[in-house]
Amino acid sequence: MEITKEDKMLLAGAEDKFNQCLNQYRVTHTTFLDLRQRSLVDRHCRQLAKGSDVKCTFYGGYDDAERTIAAFLPDYADVSQLPLSVIRAEAPPSGRKLTHRDYLGSLTGLGLKREMIGDILVRDDGADIIIMDDIEDFLMLNYQKAGRTELSLSALPLSELRIPETKTTMIKDTVASLRLDNVISSAFKMSRSKAADAIRTGLVFINSLQAEKPDMKVEEGDKLVLRGKGKAYLKEVGGQTRKDRTYIVVERYL
Repeated sequence: MEITKEDKMLLAGAEDKFNQCLNQYRVTHTTFLDLRQRSLVDRHCRQLAKGSDVKCTFYGGYDDAERTIAAFLPDYADVSQLPLSVIRAEAPPSGRKLTHRDYLGSLTGLGLKREMIGDILVRDDGADIIIMDDIEDFLMLNYQKAGRTELSLSALPLSELRIPETKTTMIKDTVASLRLDNVISSAFKMSRSKAADAIRTGLVFINSLQAEKPDMKVEEGDKLVLRGKGKAYLKEVGGQTRKDRTYIVVERYL
């Protein structure tokens, strides 16, 4: 994984937050991270946390959130103390159905940095937007439209977050081995060579860590993400066929 100047700044900032938690015995955190940033911070903080009482965890307001903050917690603390909240944006039923891009574009159009905004959970009648709570007042005053559509806003605690129902499909297949490129090929219906290219270009994540090699071994229960395509879980690994291929069951999110 190539480390850029921006990556080094990100890791230095995360290390500062870790040291603040360690030395001042208080909860500290980053702003929202994308999958690649989370992977970098996760690897770095695993090394930092060895032998310390600081717990590094990633949380985005609900289980399986894509965008998360890195939280550094003393032994007395948990994620309920993190400064996240929800803006519920409701759109009129007679208007055009708004997309994730509509909401995100209108938010960044207000001058907000992407790092202040977590997942945007879109529904037919609006969206729940997870944010760092220090921009809550700003949004309540200034966030009025997504495109040309007027919005009605409510500021809510995370406990009232509405998570859209997820749809999945089960894929039963056989693979030559449990190499990552084989399983990605099966899960996302693409050739093995394209799967390998996606891995080499940093588009694939296993359990939130960026994968680096196509021949990495995947295990039952692993979460797989292919950026731009979605996510899947390797639910079951079965026995062998007569041709020594391995039975697998993959749950793919639609």
